Amino acid sequence: MDTKTEQYIHAMICDQAPDAILYADRAGNIQLWNRGAEMIFGFTKEEAIGQPLDLIIPEKLRPRHNDGYNRVMAEGTSKYGNDLLSVPALHKDGHSLFSDFSIIMIKDANGAMQGVAAIMRDSSAQKAKEKELKNRIKQLEASPE
Repeated sequence: MDTKTEQYIHAMICDQAPDAILYADRAGNIQLWNRGAEMIFGFTKEEAIGQPLDLIIPEKLRPRHNDGYNRVMAEGTSKYGNDLLSVPALHKDGHSLFSDFSIIMIKDANGAMQGVAAIMRDSSAQKAKEKELKNRIKQLEASPE
């Protein structure tokens, strides 16, 4: 496969994925925002590119996230590199959602951090089902036999 075809295939995969695929540079500003990110978070590519990740991070979690992000940029490592994370996120219309995601550390040829990519999925429906099941179990455990 030639390089041009390979690049086209990579772009199509990223652009057409139903999961959010995004990339934030060293400063935490969004530089890549695919169709899946538009569907999940409600912001168009034009609205998201150049904006800080705070765009999708609930306000109360921003300081903690930004401290961690800056530490990762300085150290070049993350304890979450191979883990699937689940965190609250924010939609354009203001409603909260849950997002499961993994991160990819992006480094240059010399190993210097350039930013972080993330592949994200809206897990709100699954979280709601889990909460409902937990509540049902509590009800059953509390009821007399």
